Amino acid sequence: MALNIESIKERIAELRKLEGVGSSSIPAILKSEGFTRRDFLKWAGAMTILLGLPSSFTPLVAEAAEVADRVPVVWLHLAECTGCSESLLRTDAPTIDNLIFNYINLQYHDTIMAAAGWQAETNYEEALQKFKNRFILCVEGGVPTKNNGQFLTIGPHAETGLEKLKRTAAEAAAVISVGTCSSFGGIQAAKPNPTEAKGVGEVLGRTVVNIPGCPPSAKNIVGTIVYYILFGALPPLDNFNRPKWAYGLRIHDLCERRGHFDAGEFVEEFGDQGAQNGFCLYKVGCKGPYTFNNCSRERFNQHTSWPVQAGHGCIGCSEPDFWDTMAPYEEPLAKHQFSSAMADSSADKVGITILTLAGVAVAAHGLISAIKNPKE
Repeated sequence: MALNIESIKERIAELRKLEGVGSSSIPAILKSEGFTRRDFLKWAGAMTILLGLPSSFTPLVAEAAEVADRVPVVWLHLAECTGCSESLLRTDAPTIDNLIFNYINLQYHDTIMAAAGWQAETNYEEALQKFKNRFILCVEGGVPTKNNGQFLTIGPHAETGLEKLKRTAAEAAAVISVGTCSSFGGIQAAKPNPTEAKGVGEVLGRTVVNIPGCPPSAKNIVGTIVYYILFGALPPLDNFNRPKWAYGLRIHDLCERRGHFDAGEFVEEFGDQGAQNGFCLYKVGCKGPYTFNNCSRERFNQHTSWPVQAGHGCIGCSEPDFWDTMAPYEEPLAKHQFSSAMADSSADKVGITILTLAGVAVAAHGLISAIKNPKE
């Protein structure tokens, strides 16, 4: 993507002319929540780095975040538990990411909009007409496709989720799949997949930005929207259509327990001395070496913790078919070979790399561990 600063400035200037949400601007909302301008600019600087942009782009990223409420968003709920929305909305100490997410220009969202029934349907139709080819479509949930989608019907017209998705996506400027369900089908697509649930991109047959995770972080969603505001285009994607800036590294790469892995120090069973010492969780099922996400760097709950820090291994929830390929979750994958996502689909350079080196490393460290602990 060409980094044309002047075109970005023009894009942001045009967005500023549009109407935002309500009477308060995003900067005013952040201020009311106790965030100073300095806090916001620090956040913008961190987001600039995450997006892989030069530091000189920090002021532009800040401006793009400030006008995020000018970009219309239509949010569809399909086959899911609404956990992605719930995790982003229900927080007692919101971060800047959460607040920006909460105040983006949501024209339609099943869970948080006040309208219901026919009024909700009217709002939906008006949004499609008023913002045709301008709005971002965010989809939460997998897409049941069996029997022409009859396993999921929505609204007063009993329109199938499959129909509503296709009709909405046809009018959208960009489509973002929020969560693993919409990205890859979710638990609904686990074997034997009775409803033939699929990910949004597979159903639409077009490039869709996947933001997998159960749930994904607000930073990954907001960052993708900010990127689109800046460039009017989708970010560089891996071969599973995930933004490379967020999913370019394995969880294992930046894990705080990585040093113990390298030293051959593993938790053998939950609650043992190794667990108390914070040893590596690979032997009790951690899928971090096979999982691409930024959880180990960004964490959850206001950046305070994440599953591995809390004592349970990663279950690989941002990988396709993790419910089938990563189970059982408390046992190591051993010789399992897993496809790497390090391929650039945005440049049509799709490729698969088998992580055999990780398997060799695990075997070697297991041997070291056995030597250190002959009783094992």
